[in-house]
Amino acid sequence: MGSAHATTYYVRTDGGTASQCTGRSDAKYPGSGTARACAWNNPSVALPSSGSRRIKGTDTLVIGPGSYKVGSNGYMQPVPSGTSTRKTRIIGKSGTRPKLVGVGGTHRVLNLDGSSYVEVANLDITDASDCVYNHSVSAARCTSSMQWARVGVYARNSKHVWLHDLNIHGLAARGINAGGLAYWTVQRTKINRNGTAGWDGNVGDNGSNSGTMILRDVEIAWNGCGERVSTGAAWACWAQQTGGYGDGFGTTSTGGQWLVEDVFVHHNTSDGLDFRYMNGASTSKVTMRRVYAVANAGNQVKVRGNSLIENSVIVGRCTYFRGKYYMTTGDLCRAYGTSLLLVLTGGDTATVRHNTIAGEGDAQIAYGEGTSSDRVNIQNNLVVGFPYYRDTSTRTLFSGGSAPAVKSFSGNMGWHTRNCPTGTSCSRDPKLASMTLSTFDAEPLAGSGVIDRAPKISAVTTDFLEGKRPVGAANDIGAYEYRP
Repeated sequence: MGSAHATTYYVRTDGGTASQCTGRSDAKYPGSGTARACAWNNPSVALPSSGSRRIKGTDTLVIGPGSYKVGSNGYMQPVPSGTSTRKTRIIGKSGTRPKLVGVGGTHRVLNLDGSSYVEVANLDITDASDCVYNHSVSAARCTSSMQWARVGVYARNSKHVWLHDLNIHGLAARGINAGGLAYWTVQRTKINRNGTAGWDGNVGDNGSNSGTMILRDVEIAWNGCGERVSTGAAWACWAQQTGGYGDGFGTTSTGGQWLVEDVFVHHNTSDGLDFRYMNGASTSKVTMRRVYAVANAGNQVKVRGNSLIENSVIVGRCTYFRGKYYMTTGDLCRAYGTSLLLVLTGGDTATVRHNTIAGEGDAQIAYGEGTSSDRVNIQNNLVVGFPYYRDTSTRTLFSGGSAPAVKSFSGNMGWHTRNCPTGTSCSRDPKLASMTLSTFDAEPLAGSGVIDRAPKISAVTTDFLEGKRPVGAANDIGAYEYRP
């Protein structure tokens, strides 16, 4: 469909049915008549669960303020694909964030199965129940009498999609269930308090992603937990030992050039950012900048294959959920609680530079698998150790693992770690704003041992706050550049 034929349709809480209104005017239904110039009363009028869709590719559906129940008659049909010159748009009215509320146990609130060249924006996507799908505890489990939905956004075989300014929360299972994607951008979006996972890439066969995949200015938190509709509080948190899942973000086997920037991932009941299933191809890579990962119950960040981790704060407080909700001891600190796990495949380069990493896992930076053709570059990082969660009389390792990769350490600083790699300074107090694990604050104070101690890396000219590097005589070690 060419953009010349694109039409804008409207949805309002005071609109009418498909027979009452044409959907082509941002006006309420006047109360009588058919085919009136007024808005529809629900997005499912545009994309009914059966029959013909009432919008076509390149059209825009503008949803007005208020709350709209979807799914009582089955989930909506997929959004029709746009074109390379004009996307199909499903957007909340400017200045508002309408709420799409999944009910009836619907499998998905918004359907992007096979949808390409689409923009979705300014929406609150949730359901109307506190329950968690298939929870091991009956008091938290969804039943047919409850108004719940399984997935917020479902996508498969989908390309060139832009999701932005969304709040995807409180779904009974997954906030986003999406795989087989290419050239997606997710921006200014929250994916919080969804019952089994935040973003789950398992869509069955053909779930591998490709092309540039961007997550920017995103919060992913408290997934593996239910959400109280009345207060927004997390509850009923669970994980794999009792049949749950709990990753903040996870894929199946995948390719792609992933860019993860300004992402806050915290308090998920398993791993925070799980890129363990990258395919390791020379054309695939994960780049993370300014990630703040803290208090996830598994690994905070794990990556396979080529990677760059830069200007990030990674805090492995993996026992946060001890004694809380329905979490078990076996759910805490999966994979030994390593804060940053690098998995290699042969011929990979993993670069970790200008990060502040702390935690109670066995090692703060761990590397495994691969061959001697891999390279691991650890540069200008501050690593702070704490008592090992399994044996509090033992400090955690700065780094460790069995990978035969060629490893290079330069400009790093360790504090209270069990080992100190060659060339690493481990005797200067980093003097951070908080050096307690439960309140860890990586910002250096006056007199910190990290100030003006890092060799210059020409490719790194800013810090965790996107402030200029260096300030002073030289760069500072770690994620922050000290500013008096």
